[in-house]
Amino acid sequence: MKLILSSKLFIYSILYLLIINNLQSQNQIIPLWAKIPDEIASPDYKEKEIIKDGVLQSTSFVSVPSLSVFIPKDVKPNQTAIIIFPGGGYSHLAIDKEGTKVANWLNSIGITAFVLKYRLPSDLIMKNKNIGPLQDAQEAVRYVRENAAKWNIDNSKIGTLGFSAGGHLASTLATHFDEKTYETRSKTSARPDFSILIYPVVSMENNITHKGSQTNLLGNNPSQELIDSFSNEKRLAHKLHRHS
Repeated sequence: MKLILSSKLFIYSILYLLIINNLQSQNQIIPLWAKIPDEIASPDYKEKEIIKDGVLQSTSFVSVPSLSVFIPKDVKPNQTAIIIFPGGGYSHLAIDKEGTKVANWLNSIGITAFVLKYRLPSDLIMKNKNIGPLQDAQEAVRYVRENAAKWNIDNSKIGTLGFSAGGHLASTLATHFDEKTYETRSKTSARPDFSILIYPVVSMENNITHKGSQTNLLGNNPSQELIDSFSNEKRLAHKLHRHS
């Protein structure tokens, strides 16, 4: 009887240690804001997740942004960090194939990765839907830079990687990082040290843009001024001309 009890106790102890180890190895999910800027309370606005085989594939109606932290475990971190912006036409986030899977690959080459679940533009939850995603992108860079020492990151080696509409957000951040889009006491720069754009939406010009992304971000009949502001090839050309 004592032998049976001892065996059960041993098994339970092993199971407990495995559970604790698994919890400790899970990637941390951090709320991006203590107070979301320009938020409109909308109790009926609920996030909709698509989960397959226990894995979050995609999500839409995002109103509470977060950062998922992926730290290299099998290789030595090289002190570089990349914040990933999944695509989805500003209507959903392809969080697995353009987020989690990419983060795991970056970990395999020693890069600490963060997947940003950014708010999707909506008049129901934000006062100005044009800048909602950009607010999240700016804060994400500031947050990672301010906490770089915690993850052994070089705060001058923090970049972004965006897919499709996430590529538009990454290019918007790269060309609007110094714009004040929300009230903050932080003096930390939101400028990414590098930006990688994968099949990005870059322009909002009617004849070349991805129409769904344009409509979701800027509305049905955006002004030319608004189109120009979020056509990031024009912003880049302007900045290059100004510094030439």
